[in-house]
Amino acid sequence: MEKTGLVLEGGGSRGVYTSGVLHYLMEQNIYLPYIIGVSAGACNGSSYISRQMERNKTVSIDFVNHPDYLSFRNLIKKKQLFGMDFLFDTLPNQLVPFDFQTYNNAAEEFVIGVTDCITGEPVFYHKTQYAHDVLTLLRASSSLPFFAPVVEYGDRMLMDGGLADPIPIKQSIRDGNNKNVVVLTRNRGYYKKPQSISWYMRKKYKDFPGLLEAMEKRHLIYNETLEYIFEEEKQGNIFVIYPREKLTVGRVERNKTKLMDLYHQGIKDAEENVQPLKEFLA
Repeated sequence: MEKTGLVLEGGGSRGVYTSGVLHYLMEQNIYLPYIIGVSAGACNGSSYISRQMERNKTVSIDFVNHPDYLSFRNLIKKKQLFGMDFLFDTLPNQLVPFDFQTYNNAAEEFVIGVTDCITGEPVFYHKTQYAHDVLTLLRASSSLPFFAPVVEYGDRMLMDGGLADPIPIKQSIRDGNNKNVVVLTRNRGYYKKPQSISWYMRKKYKDFPGLLEAMEKRHLIYNETLEYIFEEEKQGNIFVIYPREKLTVGRVERNKTKLMDLYHQGIKDAEENVQPLKEFLA
């Protein structure tokens, strides 16, 4: 499996689908040598590398109704819908411990994608570049405009990695992977529509022109990337796993039944694809 990448799309709460897919891959002891993700995809990828099969389910579903996880109280009191301190400090360090030792000792490369708020360009951090700052970069990659604050890291101001490069397949290829497995969190046939940027958003992020530009052209990059992925799939260079059943989970979802159904759908889809996947990887 040399020069083979695993590319993980974000998608907020829809990321539990990817959690299910990775759960099954881990059960089958299928570990690809290179993983790249943005937002929820990056969070899922980190637990894949740390070999914590149930961790993403526990974090994303079992704790979803905790008031510090996702609530309008957070938005009013802390100006963030998701409790970022709770998600990227309390949970990984106390309630659902992240296995830093296994993660750091793992042989796999892990790349986290973020958006530079000044330039609007995607920035990718490889495992050797951020050492023990994985939680900071996961937070940055998951920080949605309006719902979470900008994250300062080094000399950059960072936010949601899904804005500048929502499905970072081309970065995986630039890093030398001529074969890739892509896990999408949308049904096949979905294409993103233009997003209108309100006057409030323009005012709020007036100091971050690149961020506003990335938000405005996100749909173009997303749709162009999908077209590229499906063309490469036809050529046999990319293996795509995506939700086969119609999605009922939105970007922000608190219904545990819906989340569990999507999680199990991820497991089911991975299981049904495992034989052709193994052939692709071989």
